[in-house]
Amino acid sequence: MSSQVTGVASEDGSSGEFGANEWLVDEMYERFIVDRNSVDQSWWPILESYHQTTIEASSTPPAPTPPTAPAEPSAPAEPPAPAEPVAPPAPVDVAPIEPPTTTGSQPVARTTSIQPKPQPIPAQAPASLPQAPTAATADPASSERQDVVSTLKGMSKSLAANMDASLTVPTATSVRTIPAKLMIDNRIVINNHLKRARGGKVSFTHLIAWALVQTLKEFPSQNVFYDEVDGKPSVVAPAHINLAIAIDIPKPDGTRALLVPGIKNTESMSFQEFLVAYEDVVTRARNNKLTAADYAGNTISLTNPGGIGTEHSVPRLMKGAGAIIGAGALEYPAEFQGMALTTLSDLGIGKTITLSTTYVLRVIQGAGSGEFLK
Repeated sequence: MSSQVTGVASEDGSSGEFGANEWLVDEMYERFIVDRNSVDQSWWPILESYHQTTIEASSTPPAPTPPTAPAEPSAPAEPPAPAEPVAPPAPVDVAPIEPPTTTGSQPVARTTSIQPKPQPIPAQAPASLPQAPTAATADPASSERQDVVSTLKGMSKSLAANMDASLTVPTATSVRTIPAKLMIDNRIVINNHLKRARGGKVSFTHLIAWALVQTLKEFPSQNVFYDEVDGKPSVVAPAHINLAIAIDIPKPDGTRALLVPGIKNTESMSFQEFLVAYEDVVTRARNNKLTAADYAGNTISLTNPGGIGTEHSVPRLMKGAGAIIGAGALEYPAEFQGMALTTLSDLGIGKTITLSTTYVLRVIQGAGSGEFLK
């Protein structure tokens, strides 16, 4: 799963509080106007207000056109003077044409005894020449391809709008590569215990997300965001740590959807409670059972581009978000990946993971983010 955007979306008025999930509200609304029972009832109040906003925007009467001032009466035009009678043209005398007169004998044409040379007779041109094949009759495979223009819809449309809005948010990114030996060993111990007890497994993302929550307790300065309160620039510290998890969902048509639901009040959970809440959110996301409350109120996000082998990425932040944490690929350093495992063991080279934090520079400083990643 991976995410490149997070936070509150643009200020167009419909679903700004849902951030990167704004596209989902548009899809829900399209289903709602066809059959409201196809949408979970928790969405109805939001979609009804969305409907009212759309109607008001479309029914706004145009501004009245100011009446034009009446034209001032002009002075009456003088009647035209009567035209003088035109005299008829005088008749023109045309002299009759006399035939040419001949005097004496008729002129005789001169002849010669030399016969003209025979001229070659040109061949008759064909009635119609074969025409060269035009573009319409040419082989379709050889014709030039045309550009394909597709209108952005749904998630792609929302993503484009979010990217434009993100340009107004000043951000910075801190990156740290850390050894993963301890995390790998702890995961083996936990999974062996679960295998003997109740079953199930713990993933690396579970451990990273849990470590993120515990670290935010020690560094509450990273769980903040910028806002304007009463027209004054302010830093807002949320009362809870609501961790948003980016989930990549394949759709029936072959495309993929990015959902970013949140786990609420994670600061008060035990590790077992956190695992249950994490799996509940992921399961409901894959079964299309998430509600509007799952998308609202998230304070910090976690993305895992390392699941597809990416070392680290630099995501974008939306208005209302404070930071997004990225977990890169869990691998041996690139310069040692071609060595045998025995050689790596002899050299004492282990796997590493790259962690990054992209934060709003208005309220979070680089030194604090660097300490946070340790």
